[in-house]
Amino acid sequence: MQLLPEPVRRLAAWCAVLLLAAGVGWVAVELCSVLRTAVVPVLLALLGTALLGPLYRRLVRAGVQPSLAAGLTCVAVVAVVGGAVYIIVAALIDTGDQIVASLRQAALAVARHFGAAGTGLDDLAAHARELLGRFGGTAASNVISGVSVVGEYIAMAVLALLLVFFFLRDSGRAVRALRDVAPGGTADLLEAIARRAFRAVEGFMRGTTLIALIDAVCITVGLLVLQVPGAVGLGALVFVGAYIPYLGAFLSGAVSVLVALADRGFVIALWALGVVLAVQVLEGHVLQPVIQSRTVQMHPAVVLLAIAAGASVAGIVGMLLAVPLTAAAFAVAHELRVRQAESGPSGGPAGPPAS
Repeated sequence: MQLLPEPVRRLAAWCAVLLLAAGVGWVAVELCSVLRTAVVPVLLALLGTALLGPLYRRLVRAGVQPSLAAGLTCVAVVAVVGGAVYIIVAALIDTGDQIVASLRQAALAVARHFGAAGTGLDDLAAHARELLGRFGGTAASNVISGVSVVGEYIAMAVLALLLVFFFLRDSGRAVRALRDVAPGGTADLLEAIARRAFRAVEGFMRGTTLIALIDAVCITVGLLVLQVPGAVGLGALVFVGAYIPYLGAFLSGAVSVLVALADRGFVIALWALGVVLAVQVLEGHVLQPVIQSRTVQMHPAVVLLAIAAGASVAGIVGMLLAVPLTAAAFAVAHELRVRQAESGPSGGPAGPPAS
């Protein structure tokens, strides 16, 4: 190594560090994939705890015993989430046929303007029965695996709910355990890092939920005024998609505009596009800075890359978890930079400024 120039040795050292970090990251991702039935509930429970923490703390301050407060919080979240899921599913079921029919009309209208594509769609529709018969056996064989996947998701949801109860009730005990296992004099640093990361996730979850609700209400009202069919179902789709930043809003907004185009014509579609864009401008310039001003701000490119990475690792669940986990990582990095700046260039406490 001594025969190599200094720049080459530095490059080799950085390459070794990057390879080591990539290897550790790959092993961690593979372990999480193998243990997904345990890892995913833990991560979902952390998101739920971050969202429900204020309600739990308010009950405790009101004099409610911690276990009872955690139980009431879990009952409340089951009632709220169950009610919201029922409303969303009912709205999508009631208006699903209208939405699908409108999207089909839009596809046929596009196909008519591209003759070959229209012929292809007609052929596909004519041979739909044959295709269903050909692939029916494969679809039937996948029913059992589909049922097992649904059962796995239900089990993970129940486990996540139970973990939310324990995370809420035993949060103080978790902090003490973290301090006990901290090596040397790093207890304060580890606690500060953990609290900073959790605050970032908490701010993201609370802010995203409020922003999703405002977006859904505004777009639903706009679509109702424009008399677009399936406005409530489209608003529910906007609410759910808002938990995947940028990409979810784009997809749900595109579906709304396509439905308006197919059922109400080009002019109404332009108005629907204006409503969607106005809501997005409101979100980007008012709601995001005001509601999420205390959370870690990330560049849109970083968010999109995190979503893509999460989708490649764990599909839809990975897309949901990618952004809050990235926000937590940014918060940890920020806390470490602050601590390093406070410690001074020599590693010790920064001295008083020279007079």
